[in-house]
Parts: sequence; C-alpha cells; structure tokens
Amino acid sequence: MNGWTQEFSRMLHRRAAGDRGASARGLRQASLPAAPLPEAKKPGAAGGIRALSSGSLRSAGREGPGPWDAPAGGAALRSGPPPPRGDSGGGDGSGRAAMTGARPGAAEQRRAGARGGAAAAGGMSGARGAGRALAALLLAASVLSAALLAPGGAPERGAESARPRDKKRHVELKMDQALLLIHNELLRTNLTVYWNSERCYHCLFQVLVNVSQSRRAGEPSIAAVGVSAQHGSILQLKATKEEKEVCRLEYKFGEFGNYSLLVKHVQDGVDRIACDVVVNEDPVDSNLPVTVAFLIGLALVIAVCFLRFLLSLDDFNNWISKAINSRETDRLINSELGSPSRADALGGDSQLEAWGPAAVPQRLRCVDTFRGIALIIMVFVNYGGGKYWYFKHSSWNGLTVADLVFPWFVFIMGSSIFLSMTSTLQRGCSKFRLLGKIVWRSFLLISLGIVVVNPNYCLGPLSWDKLRIPGVLQRLGVTYFVVAVLELLFAKPVPGSGASERRCSSLRDILSSWPQWLFILLLESIWLGLTFFLPVPGCPTGYLGPGGIGDLGRYPNCTGGAAGYIDRLLLGEDHLYQHPSSAVLYHTEVAYDPEGILGTINSIVMAFLGVQAGRILLYYKDQTKAILLRFTAWSCFLGLTSVALTKVSENEGSIPINKNLWSISYVTTLSSFAFFILLVLYPTVDVKGLWTGTPFFYPGMNSILVYVGHEVFESYFPFQWKLGDDQSHREHLTQNIVATALWVLIAYILYKKKIFWKI
Repeated sequence: MNGWTQEFSRMLHRRAAGDRGASARGLRQASLPAAPLPEAKKPGAAGGIRALSSGSLRSAGREGPGPWDAPAGGAALRSGPPPPRGDSGGGDGSGRAAMTGARPGAAEQRRAGARGGAAAAGGMSGARGAGRALAALLLAASVLSAALLAPGGAPERGAESARPRDKKRHVELKMDQALLLIHNELLRTNLTVYWNSERCYHCLFQVLVNVSQSRRAGEPSIAAVGVSAQHGSILQLKATKEEKEVCRLEYKFGEFGNYSLLVKHVQDGVDRIACDVVVNEDPVDSNLPVTVAFLIGLALVIAVCFLRFLLSLDDFNNWISKAINSRETDRLINSELGSPSRADALGGDSQLEAWGPAAVPQRLRCVDTFRGIALIIMVFVNYGGGKYWYFKHSSWNGLTVADLVFPWFVFIMGSSIFLSMTSTLQRGCSKFRLLGKIVWRSFLLISLGIVVVNPNYCLGPLSWDKLRIPGVLQRLGVTYFVVAVLELLFAKPVPGSGASERRCSSLRDILSSWPQWLFILLLESIWLGLTFFLPVPGCPTGYLGPGGIGDLGRYPNCTGGAAGYIDRLLLGEDHLYQHPSSAVLYHTEVAYDPEGILGTINSIVMAFLGVQAGRILLYYKDQTKAILLRFTAWSCFLGLTSVALTKVSENEGSIPINKNLWSISYVTTLSSFAFFILLVLYPTVDVKGLWTGTPFFYPGMNSILVYVGHEVFESYFPFQWKLGDDQSHREHLTQNIVATALWVLIAYILYKKKIFWKI
C-alpha cells in the first residue's frame, strides 16, 4: 500500500511539473521580448505601478491604450516593437507558426528554396530596391524604438509620494514645470513673488505667488508653486505692503525638479536679506528621448549605408547569391539557362539602354528631396513635436525648428515653378493655356485651405462668422499665383550651351530676369513702406513688437504693428487666427494671423529666390562647378544681409528675425539656409548619386496629399490615441514620430503604386 501511494504521489508530481513547464513555454511563445516590470516600491495615487527604467511598463492606473496596446477584446499588451507584417495572428497557418516558433514543413522549405532561386536570378536590381525600402523602414523603426525606450516620460514624475509638494497644498506639476517652495523667514513681512521668462523681451513681471510672514523665528511660512522649466526664470521678491524690492535672482529650473527658495536675514557685519535657491530633488533630463532617438536613428543610417556599400561589392553579392541558392537551383541555371558572367549581370541594364531610345531628362531628385525634408519636419512639428518648446514656433523674435519648414517649402515651390514652367513651354504649351492652369491651381489651393484645412471647421459647416480666412495653403496659393504669372509674362527660352561664351555670361541668370527683379524690389519697397511708415491708431509708427506685456506693457493691443492692423481692418478680427504664439509668453489678447496679408509680400520674395535657384539649375545644368559656386555666393550674400539687419541679435537689430511678421531678415536668413542645403543636396543626390533622397523623396513627390491628409486625419487613430500620461514628453514624442513615419510610409506606397495627387 505504501509503495502504491508513493508511486501515485510521484506520478502527480510529474504531471504538475509538466503542466508548469507547458505553461511557461506557452507564456514564452505568446509574449514579445520586453523589459521586465520593476518591483513596485512606492504605489502612486491611482494604485498603479510606475515604470522606473527604460522599456518598462505601467500596468495599472492607465486610462487609455499605449502605442502598442491591443484593441478592446484583442490580444495581450505588447511592450516591445510592433510584430512583423506576417505575424498578425490571423487565419493562416504561417502567422501561427511564426508566433509559436514552429518549424516550417518540407513543402514550405521547398517553396522557400524556389523563391530564393528566383530572387537570386533577379540580379542586383531587386536587392538594391529591397535595400532602399529596408532603409526607410529601419529608419522609422529606429527613431520609434528610441522614443519608446528612452526614460523621458512617466518615470520623471514618479509616484505621488515621491512628488515634491507643500505640506498644506498639493501642487500637481505639468509638463515643463518644476516645484518651487518659498520659505519666508522674515518676521512681519509679507512677500509677493513676481516671475518673468528670460525669453520675454522687456516684459512686465507677473505675480507668481503671495507668501505670508513668518509667525516666529525659526518657523518660516511656506508657499508652493509650479514654475516654468523651459527657459531661464527671473524672480523678483517684494514686500507686499511697501512694494519694496527685497531681492532679485535668475535661475534655470529643471523639469519636475524640487527647489526651495530661502528668504531670511543674514548677519555678516551688515544686516541684509539673502535669497538662496536650494535643490531638494534633482530634475529629470526631459531631452533624453530626443537625444537617444537621434543617436539610434543616426546609427541605423550609418548601418544601412554600410550595407549598401557591401551590396555594391561583387564578391559580397556572389557570396550572398551562393548562400541563398540551393545546389539544385545552381545546376538548373547552369545546365538549362547558361551561367551568366559577372560582366553580363552588371552590364545588362546599360546594354538595354544603349539599344533603347534616348532617355528623357531626369527629374532633379534634390528638389523633391528638399521638399520632402521640409514637409516631414512640418508634419512632425504640426503634430506636436513631443511638446518640446524648440519644436514649437517662437513666441515672437528668434528661430526654432518649427520656424524653418514653411519658408523652405515656399522656396522649393519657387524652384519647381521655374523648372516645371520651362519644361511645359518647351513641349509647346501655349501661355494662355498655362495661365488657365495657374489660375485653377491657385484657386484649388486657396479653397482647400479655407474649406478643408481650417482650424475653425469644428464650429460647424456654416460658421462663416468665425471662419479663418488666412492660412498656410491660402498663403501658398496667393504666392504661387503671383510668382507663376510673373514668370509666365516674362518667360524666355533657356540659353544653350554656346551662350556661356558670351559677354557677362556669369550673370545671365540674373540679367535675363531683370523685369522680375524690378517687380520684386517694388514689392519689397511696399512692405518696408507699410511696415515702418503706416500710422496705426494707438501704436507707435514702425512698431514691430508683440504687444501684450512686452515693451513694459505700454502697447498691449499693438501686436504686429502695421501687419496686425491691416489684417484686422480688411479681414476682421473674427476671421484671423485666435491663438497666436505671442500669447504664450507675451499674454497678448488680440487676434493675430502669422499668414496675414502684409507677410504675403515677403513670402513672394522667398518664392522668387527659389525661382532663382531653379534658374541656376537649368541655365548651368551641365556645369556642376558653376552651379555650386552660385549657390555658395547666394548663401553668403543673403547671410551677410541677415547679419546687417539683425546685428547677430535676437531682439536688438533694426529688423529682427520674426516668423509671425515674415520680416525681410527672416526671409534672407532662411533663403541663405535653403541655398546651402541645395549646395549639399545637388552634388550628393543628383551628381554623385551618393544618396537617393530616401525616405524624404517619397513625400516630396506627393506633398499636397501628405499635407492635407495629415491635417484632416490628425485626430484619428493611428495618428493619435489616448495617452497613458499626457504630461509625458516621451509618450507625446512616440505618438508624433509614429504619426510622421506613417505618412512617410503612405507616401512610399503611393509612389510605388504611381499615385500622385496633383492640382
């Protein structure tokens, strides 16, 4: 009996061990590789577990799905990278085999061998095409992975018990804020703390918090307040009753840091009041996700370039072909099809071209690549740019990343106008017919901007009383119309190669367009005259400031000077942009539109400088050195003009760089950058062929579709979803990179399908 009992017990133990092993194997097969959840040491307010390391997850306290969460009723939570396209867990057996790790059957192996043989027989063209697609996908995946893994979001806020807060009141910190505890040890002195940003030029101080007096020595009165961590802060402390300044200090706070400002009497021979900042808890590095994303993306770009270099080597390609092909496939190829030599494999395309008709002149890829670069950055910053201040428009004077892209898009539009119009006229199209196309295209751009891409469309389809009239596409439509008609009126045949021997040939790209230059100079004179000499009621003549609390609050309703006044007078305040960037720092209360009427003049100037770049590319198309010299000269000339206008200062120049005003210094600076970018792209992409422009080339070929699409579908999944923590830079950055990468992928698919939306 005892023996039977022992045997039965051993059997039960074996069965239990087998069940545990099967469960463990099933868990390993069903889960994706991810970092383990950290041990919960300090539960937060919602009882959730906060991630303490990169790549970890928050398993509770979340209100919405993360970027890789399954939909309702779907599979388990995914914490790693997205699964491959074939591993969706659908109805076919290949998906299940990939998920469970099962080995393929003999039939599948034979099919794979056949596919490998066919791929090898395809030659180098298929490998290079796959390499370009792989490069684009790897680049998008790398930046996304970096954003997901970098510890820059929820971990910086921590659990509630770890967050700095006052004993009496709870201060919930928002993004780009730090906690400041003000300790007032002064007896019988109430304090008022004023705050100002170092980026706010000549601004009034704003009341931050009031701190009551200390009741007894050694027991300070404490007030807690959140302060901005984006830029340096200027703090001014005054005695509330006497309005006498106690002290003033400048300090750069870090995001989610905990600081104490100690205000007390100090006896060091002279009775004085000291104000010292003490760091209670170190801030987080909120820029770490951007840094890591950039570094990983750069590393993968280098890896892809190295892979392309290997694919260009004959020995490496032969080794790859031998590794892919089976012996049976080699035998069939050698016996029935013949063994192609290396020279035949590499020279097949050139022989076909030699026997075929003359090739049509190729499209300049550098132009489409430049357009794609500007467009993709524009999409990224429009989606939020991770909520970083340098991916938002500058409040008034100065430049950020977001301020670069729209002028570049206008510049490259000007280049495309000249190249396209010249080609169309050479094909025999009449000027009258081309004028009709220009009018129709301008009308469509303006209509799309007003009806489709309008920030006030959510008020209803008939909300004409609040409809914003200016806008990005409206500005593009008007600029395109003026520049295209100007070039059409004075269009001349492109001089041949023999013209290079004529007198003043080095300036023929400028001298041949002297009527257009006179018109542009006249337009710029109008801008200067209206900006600096138009009387504006209640404002100084020639005012270029933001109004609001700027200029010590003397001109609160003078935002933009003449530019804002003309828009409000002709269009009405209700039809302008109601949330200008100047409201962030300068607390302006009047409507101001950065795409207003007066600024359109300088956007026309910007586009015409782009026309000049296109004219250089076409007039000297067989002279690479001449093109590069002219790009260099224009970049230096415009750069020196900007230096003279701005005095290399953000606010002290005669005409500061200002995107809201589209000042002439803004145009010259961005045009200088644009010529420099073409100086780099043209030899790299079109002359030497060192880079194909991937992945920016694809959205550059479908720019209108990508722009309109990203505006219309901005609030729809998968371009936006509910974040687990809306005060996390990391989560916002992840969402914005995913949305931008999706539009690159869409543009790539449309390019492969030969679908282009042209208006």
